[in-house]
Amino acid sequence: MNWKRVLSLAAVGALTLGAAERRSLTIATPSLLNGMELKPGEYRLELAGERMVLQQGKQRVEAPVKLEAAEQRFPSTTILYQNAQGKPQIKEIRLGGTKHRLIFEESQGGL
Repeated sequence: MNWKRVLSLAAVGALTLGAAERRSLTIATPSLLNGMELKPGEYRLELAGERMVLQQGKQRVEAPVKLEAAEQRFPSTTILYQNAQGKPQIKEIRLGGTKHRLIFEESQGGL
């Protein structure tokens, strides 16, 4: 009976580790990400491995991302921009309440 419980807990743990992280993200200004223009508004952010997806309604943008750890937790979610094509391009997202930051490389075009 104990083995069944141990196997069940192991299976639940494996599912949890394999699950993608999901958050909501507010973009306040028109921005570029991976060559796609994002309108201001609330987006669903999903992080799975080295891929990040932002989705708002039917609009979906996928981008390769590098996950880095900072020394301290970020107090709130912050988006860092760089000027590209006369518009702000998202270069980094710092996830509030965590030590994680998402680093975006130069865009190669959108999906």
